[in-house]
Amino acid sequence: MDHVSAFDEPLKKLLGGATAKVMAEHLDLHTVGDLLHHYPRRYEERGRLTALTELPLDEHVTVVAQVADARIMMFNNGRGKRLEVTLTDGSGRLQLVFFGHGVHKPHKELLPGRRAMFAGKASVFNRKMQLAHPTYQLLDAQDEDEATEAVDAFAGQLLPIYPACKQLDSWRIAKAVDTVLPSAQDAVDPLPATLRDGRGFVPLPEALLKIHRPRTRADVEAAKERLRWDEAFVLQVALARRRYADTQLPAVARRSVPGGLLDAFDAKLPFTLTEGQHKVTAEIFGDLATEHPMHRLLQGEVGSGKTMVALRAMLTVVDAGGQAAMLAPTEVLAQQHHRSVTEMMGELAEGGMLGGSDRGTKVVLLTGSMGVPARRRALLDLVTGEAGIVIGTHALIEDKVQFHDLGLVVVDEQHRFGVEQRDALRSKGKQPPHLLVMTATPIPRTVAMTVFGDLETSVLDQLPAGRSPIASHVVPAKDKPHFLDRAWERVREEVENGHQAYVVCPRIGDDADEAAEKKKGKKEAAPEEGAEKRPPLAVLEIAEQLRKGPLAGLRVEVLHGRMHPDDKDDVMRRFAAGRADVLVATTVIEVGVNVPNATAMVIMDADRFGVSQLHQLRGRVGRGSAPGLCLLVSEAHEASPARARLSAVAATLDGFELSRIDLEQRREGDVLGQAQSGVRSSLRVLSVIDDEEVIAAAREEAVRVVADDPALERLPELRTALDALLDKDREEYLDKG
Repeated sequence: MDHVSAFDEPLKKLLGGATAKVMAEHLDLHTVGDLLHHYPRRYEERGRLTALTELPLDEHVTVVAQVADARIMMFNNGRGKRLEVTLTDGSGRLQLVFFGHGVHKPHKELLPGRRAMFAGKASVFNRKMQLAHPTYQLLDAQDEDEATEAVDAFAGQLLPIYPACKQLDSWRIAKAVDTVLPSAQDAVDPLPATLRDGRGFVPLPEALLKIHRPRTRADVEAAKERLRWDEAFVLQVALARRRYADTQLPAVARRSVPGGLLDAFDAKLPFTLTEGQHKVTAEIFGDLATEHPMHRLLQGEVGSGKTMVALRAMLTVVDAGGQAAMLAPTEVLAQQHHRSVTEMMGELAEGGMLGGSDRGTKVVLLTGSMGVPARRRALLDLVTGEAGIVIGTHALIEDKVQFHDLGLVVVDEQHRFGVEQRDALRSKGKQPPHLLVMTATPIPRTVAMTVFGDLETSVLDQLPAGRSPIASHVVPAKDKPHFLDRAWERVREEVENGHQAYVVCPRIGDDADEAAEKKKGKKEAAPEEGAEKRPPLAVLEIAEQLRKGPLAGLRVEVLHGRMHPDDKDDVMRRFAAGRADVLVATTVIEVGVNVPNATAMVIMDADRFGVSQLHQLRGRVGRGSAPGLCLLVSEAHEASPARARLSAVAATLDGFELSRIDLEQRREGDVLGQAQSGVRSSLRVLSVIDDEEVIAAAREEAVRVVADDPALERLPELRTALDALLDKDREEYLDKG
């Protein structure tokens, strides 16, 4: 039987229509191969043998004990009966109960004085430990050796517990797996033989057998180690082939020119670059100087100086005769980048204008809401090459936008950017332009290697000199209301010392708010168990309360996503100029708002935000020389997971450490996100959290294999596995990054 027919055999042929239908609809399992890759989530040992005095509650346990006493009890006026059996093992006593029709057999067999092995779930009833309806095996009928053997076989047996659904429980899935398990022999092994032997992995058919029907924990480990590698390796080969294909594309090398814009810019910098900025710049300049397009991900904490690094790369490209485009996810951000770039460049940004530098270039802004004349002028500057640098939103991607010679695209905050956009912009160059993707969300190295695996990664992990540390504290508003009063006093103190503050709320709070949420189909973050289900605090309400109450007399302004862009910009300008003291806002301030004089931030209902989001928000304060303060206000219970999250954020300023915590709490499915469903659904035993070494090693092996044999001509089995991984939508996903 060749592998294709064995693994691609539809389940309904083997399992019958009804079961196959449930598997297809609820578990997305369609073929024999799908079911063989539906691995057990965990294994119940029919308990390790446990002394009666040490039984853990609510766990599957196995005990060997002697029957001390057994009696039938009647209840419900004699209509119901139950069998109660008391066991003893010398260390203590334990009660078993059997109900209804289940009492006859044990009543005959479990006689006082008999020894047996019992397995079941330990629970407490009437303050006594009991096992309800345990399975058991009599031991004293056999000689001692046989009895020991029976104990070992029974206690050591691992019961696979499968990810199941309401319509199909784990034991029925296990039976279905038994039916298809013989096909595991036909599994085609994707790992090259040298790699398999070199790392001492078990063959794939054996791994499948051992993960479904292990005899020992060691079997499970051997199987998982092997299957983890399959997943990591096949995925990394797919990504390595993408990177290899990219290196085959032509690009114009952009080498820095001495005495150009970059040198003039560096000469007027009022500070020196950090060591990290120098290292990352060297990596980027190295890529720009090659005849293949750069594809690099630049990760750095908020405020680590990514924009500075990106700007110097843009100036290099302009020096080399090309143009650079920077793509931002929102108009507010595009305007801010434009403002900060022109400020940093000074007269160098006014090329061709009166008073501009003769070495300068034009820096233009292009957004959807610009007036027609301004837009026409910007487009003209782009097509003639007059503008060396353009900063804009998705408007840059429209068909009308023509470049003179696009050499570099910088994308800000990749995860908000569809990939189609990245590609559309790429097609604007005569040859593919170089690409630099910036993100301030610290992505654990493993996720970067999996999700952005087609990009090389550079990390900026030092903060520039002169940045102040941020002190963070959790404010338990429910347990200690006076802490919240103190928080508002702290805000007042900051303002009295000439500084400014942010107050962040999860929601806007007008009636349109709820309607919009409903329309989007968004659900509120579910509150912790047992918490009051009040709606999250809202900007408009909190601003009103603060103006009347604790912050009366201060200039309190609001900012949220549904304000008109001009009004938003107006508020931001006033706040940046120090004409407002406190800004009550939604997370619109999360990215890119730069007000060095803002030193305090109060986050209301902080438990409604994710870990990395809190970290991003906090990065908005302490941007100047005065120390920052971040207060996380929450009504979550002290022992709740929500509070544990907040304490973690308060305890460290290291974004990579926090992104790890975030990942552990959210499970990687959410991190890889819906957009990456192709990757997510293919990760079965591989954990993006724990398997950093595996992913890193698989990446190295993959690079080696692809460099040696780009088309995988000598590895047909690996090609087959790739085709299975890269069915239509995953192929698209990888193509678009």
